[in-house]
Amino acid sequence: MKRRITAIVPAAGVGRRMLADRPKQYLMIAGKTILEHTIEALLSHDDIEQVVIAVSEGDPYFATLPLIHDKRIVIALGGVERADSVQSALALIEHDGWVLVHDAARPCLTQKDLTQLIQVAMATDQGAILASPVRDTMKRGTPNGVETTVDRVNLWHALTPQMCSVSMLRTSLHSALSAGAVITDEASALEFCGYKPKLVLGRADNIKVTQPEDLALAAFYLQQRGE
Repeated sequence: MKRRITAIVPAAGVGRRMLADRPKQYLMIAGKTILEHTIEALLSHDDIEQVVIAVSEGDPYFATLPLIHDKRIVIALGGVERADSVQSALALIEHDGWVLVHDAARPCLTQKDLTQLIQVAMATDQGAILASPVRDTMKRGTPNGVETTVDRVNLWHALTPQMCSVSMLRTSLHSALSAGAVITDEASALEFCGYKPKLVLGRADNIKVTQPEDLALAAFYLQQRGE
């Protein structure tokens, strides 16, 4: 029997570093918002039956998108922090299958990477994340300058989606947040609870649009794929 998979997209962020007149997920690339590209990448996969999008209260942009008419999309009320938005979305999932969480501002996710993540996550009880190896020399710095060079062996850039069972993510987020742990992504909540999520090699062009120059780069990657 095919296990059910729901994707969660936290989309309540403001994205101040973009210096734009709206949250970064609503900036345009090739006639569509970043959020539309992101959601289409998820819903194009045969294994994903539903996407829960967490948007901020009073968001004036989402309701103007064609996405609002897709019956596979459910809207949750986003929170102040990413983890709050994910918990809000989790509360709307009515099955005990699988969940993956993907950044709203990562529009360049490929179907191949998504398939590999799903396969690995379903074969383990630890969860799994897309990640790419660190390529550059890493420095740890202070306001006074470089403190030390960090060995990049076994260092990875954590990407999204990140995937595990619905119950695992619910329990891990609740436990970590109740203990006051700093949760920067879903894997960090799993790690707090003793799990060791599997690393699934993902494409380095699965970038998160964070700063103004990232917008042109994401547009280039999407254009190269004919999107």
